[in-house]
Amino acid sequence: MDTSFTEQINFNKKLTWRSKQADIDICRMKGKRKDECHNFIKLLLKRNDETLFVCGTNAFNPSCRNYKLDTLDFLEEEISGMARCPYDPKHANVALFAENKLYSATVTDFLAIDAVIYRSLGDSPTLRTVKHDSKWLKEPYFVQAVDYGDYIYFFFREIAVEYNSMGKVIFPRVARVCKNDMGGSQRVLEKQWTSFIKARLNCSVPGDSHFYFNILQSVTDIVHIDGRDVVLAIFSTPYNSIPGSAVCAYDMADVATVFTGRFKEQKSSDSTWTPVAEERVPKPRPGCCAGSMLLERYATSNEFPDDTLNFIKTHPLLDEAVPSIDTRPWFQRTMVRYRLTKIAVDNAAGPYQNYTVVFLGSERGVVLKFLAKTGIGIINDSVFLEEINIYNSEKCSTDGVEDRRIVGMQLDKLSDSLYVAFSTCVVKVPLARCERHGRCKKTCIASRDPYCGWLKKGVCAELSPASGFEQDIEQGNTDGLGDCQRVIRESYLKGHDQLVPVTLLAIAVILAFIMGAVFSGIIVYCICDHRRRDIDLSRRKEKESSHSRRASMASVTKLGGLFDTQTKDPKPEALLTPLMHNGRMVTPNGTTRTLIKADQHHLDLTALPTPESTPTLQQKRRMSRGSSQWERNQNLINACTKDLGSMGSPVISMDLPLHASPNHIPSVVVLPTTQQSFQHEYGDQGHRSDMGHMTRDIYFIVPGGHRFISSSVVSLRWWGGEGGGSNVSMKMSQFVLLRMRKRERKEL
Repeated sequence: MDTSFTEQINFNKKLTWRSKQADIDICRMKGKRKDECHNFIKLLLKRNDETLFVCGTNAFNPSCRNYKLDTLDFLEEEISGMARCPYDPKHANVALFAENKLYSATVTDFLAIDAVIYRSLGDSPTLRTVKHDSKWLKEPYFVQAVDYGDYIYFFFREIAVEYNSMGKVIFPRVARVCKNDMGGSQRVLEKQWTSFIKARLNCSVPGDSHFYFNILQSVTDIVHIDGRDVVLAIFSTPYNSIPGSAVCAYDMADVATVFTGRFKEQKSSDSTWTPVAEERVPKPRPGCCAGSMLLERYATSNEFPDDTLNFIKTHPLLDEAVPSIDTRPWFQRTMVRYRLTKIAVDNAAGPYQNYTVVFLGSERGVVLKFLAKTGIGIINDSVFLEEINIYNSEKCSTDGVEDRRIVGMQLDKLSDSLYVAFSTCVVKVPLARCERHGRCKKTCIASRDPYCGWLKKGVCAELSPASGFEQDIEQGNTDGLGDCQRVIRESYLKGHDQLVPVTLLAIAVILAFIMGAVFSGIIVYCICDHRRRDIDLSRRKEKESSHSRRASMASVTKLGGLFDTQTKDPKPEALLTPLMHNGRMVTPNGTTRTLIKADQHHLDLTALPTPESTPTLQQKRRMSRGSSQWERNQNLINACTKDLGSMGSPVISMDLPLHASPNHIPSVVVLPTTQQSFQHEYGDQGHRSDMGHMTRDIYFIVPGGHRFISSSVVSLRWWGGEGGGSNVSMKMSQFVLLRMRKRERKEL
């Protein structure tokens, strides 16, 4: 591969391994989608100096091949990838070669139910973890495998079986197996690991209540820092929690100490997990390698006693957790909307290769770079150096879809570059990016970047041991250095030649401020204008309401005047005038007589209530004590009610006052309607005269505001003068009665 810094990464050789059509057809028959039935490469390892070992999903039929390293020629026949490579490309797997043996961790079946840590190839027997035993593995997600000493270490996360009562709690784990493990006896753990033990990794912020980062994302290989063999790991919060990530470092000596500690057990299915007393642990101690100092008398694991094998089969979990160095995260990142997913470490940074720089990849295509500032034997501080957005939308997006998640990072010290892998592309980033400081000495010194320093020729550049330079990594002291007249910012994705001066940035900021002020003024003006219109509209409505109320009072006053006229006029025609059609009354001989002209009794009806808004009320009936006339009228009403049976209307009897007091609004106003018939009777003369039939509607109005509609017969009596009077019986199809304040009823 071409390692020069160019816009395009060129390859020297290309290898294509496609699935056979028969495998694709079987994959489709199993119900998988077309885009899943391809050969996804999941394992690419250097087996030795001449051989490259490759495994792929092969359309849900995993297979492995050996290729010649220099020519990429296929060497042998394909072998099964079961337990070496997953079926589904979405499933995680890790693997490594140690002593020409393949150690792999993956799933072994189509449904991904059987998780396994597996050893194959080489001259040793094939071994695996106990099948379908949640104490050994429970839905693990494998992250890394490391060869260290006599053991192979596996880093993964899984559901914590010791916290089953709390639901699916995820814990980070580290497990180990012995390289010389030969399996158990024919009675116990045959062809299974006899040295498998595991412990929890603790990455938390100390305090009264520890804040844990439990989702293991990425782990480095063994890194030598300040005389200690350590691994660095990225942890994050659960995906249903607030985003947060942390980097913790673990000393391999601390890991070994935990593996010699107490075991953990659950005595019954409903009991809690408790430590196992040391006197209950059999001899030789489970989890140790045969032939070691503690087990010199046992040449191989096949010779272990059954007590030891049975104990390790039921007690693979250790009680204590592996603490991080300094018992706190080395670096943590919270209050951001992304999580860190990948890590790469340069433990020989700087011109004298005495600093450690860590690169962290994220879900958003951003790489964080920071300095691991170390003390005597422990890591005590860290310095954030820069944040690099390296995702190239032009070259990495597919059909407009951007997958910014970083899936891999690899450090190449030969070319002093970092390769960052996305799902659709690979981006190459230089480790030293000193040109972003330009000719500003103050920012160059203050950056504390081990790769950069101030040269005598007046430029910030990458350093070499022979070059004369100025650098302050420990403090970044810039006292006595003047401010730079010009600040330069580099856009890495567009190339090193495209620099943005501070003048252009200042102009952009000023223009943005002016445009923001203009838009703010427009918004404020619109809001004020809207409020002004609302105020004008409310005032206009208040004026219209006031005019309406005055018009209503004027209408009621006119109605009161009408009844005053009726009270002053003793003639019965005055009362019956509103009952006539156009102010005329039909006489018994068929002639009509004009009583009141239309323009003389014009009524303002704007204040009258509508029938739809009038509730129906129970009409009170009051009988005058000793009044035979009332009984007579009541009988007449009952008789008329029978004629109205088809109308289904109630009969309401009401007595009206004859005279209105000064400044008093009458209780009843009778208005012209469309259907009405009445009879006029002179009660005192003992005879009845037929007044004819006219069509009217009667409206009864009461200032109290209560109204109701009904069809009924109303009995009225009018005094025609001394010793005489008249009864009026009216048959109506509909009227509206509004009740006002109670007045004294007069004797008819």
